[in-house]
Amino acid sequence: PVFAGMKGSAIENFSCVIYHIFLMNCTWQAGRDAPADTQYFLYWQNSIDEEEMECELYIKDANCRNMGCIFQNVSIGIEKAYFLVNGSSKDSLIQFYDEYIDLYEIEILTAPLNVTAHCTRDPMRCIISWHPPLTSHVENTKCFQYEISIQNK
Repeated sequence: PVFAGMKGSAIENFSCVIYHIFLMNCTWQAGRDAPADTQYFLYWQNSIDEEEMECELYIKDANCRNMGCIFQNVSIGIEKAYFLVNGSSKDSLIQFYDEYIDLYEIEILTAPLNVTAHCTRDPMRCIISWHPPLTSHVENTKCFQYEISIQNK
């Protein structure tokens, strides 16, 4: 596709993660050929039905250039979310970057809750139990798989 703007001015290495159930952090790097005064702006849309929103809390570098965003109260829906980062510079037009992301694929799950271990000597055995982690979108707790790592026998 043909994008308006100077070649190499769009952001690079865009990535987002969701953590602590409802927080999302997105980061990027300035385009390698972007003018020094380029400022970037992130917009996102959680679904087609919702309005496009600009980042409210930018992460800035030493030159006050927006290099990321923290979102609060994020809910994970069934549709892909749409992200758009455009830029402005007094010197030239800046290419935009956009991407669709399945939010559930970028969630870092919290640890399982109430982990307990009950061990007996005779017979030698341990029963380990826990509750599923908190998440904003998984209703069926059978979807989770767990791995137990025993350090000391």
